[in-house]
Amino acid sequence: MTSPILALRHAILEAAAADAELVASMGGALRLYDEPPRAATPVYALFADVVAKDWSTDSDKGHEQAAGLVVWAEPGSARSALTAAERFVAILDGAALSLAGHRLVNLRVTEISAVRDKHTQQARVTLHLRAVTEVA
Repeated sequence: MTSPILALRHAILEAAAADAELVASMGGALRLYDEPPRAATPVYALFADVVAKDWSTDSDKGHEQAAGLVVWAEPGSARSALTAAERFVAILDGAALSLAGHRLVNLRVTEISAVRDKHTQQARVTLHLRAVTEVA
């Protein structure tokens, strides 16, 4: 059985790669990574921390995930990260994504926050996601 976390991440990657507006906002290629890329220049996004909790019922095994995406801005341009983040919201909030080995019951963007690093002054936007899945 595929992990519900990995299944959701794969589905997010597929949905994001199919969105021309998001790809354009990231410089012409989808730049969504599991780990910070070495020497990469923004705009790019990372899968952030995730917690998957049991959400099983008497009849179905399931999980509730609290996950995140962090979008890093071009230097001096919080707008670049906000633009990409808003595309992620448009793609993901309420989406009916297809997950390998799981069925997506619900996917919501529950919070968006933008901060600027005190030392580098580089802006980043974090999307908080809530997903409920059941084993298919």
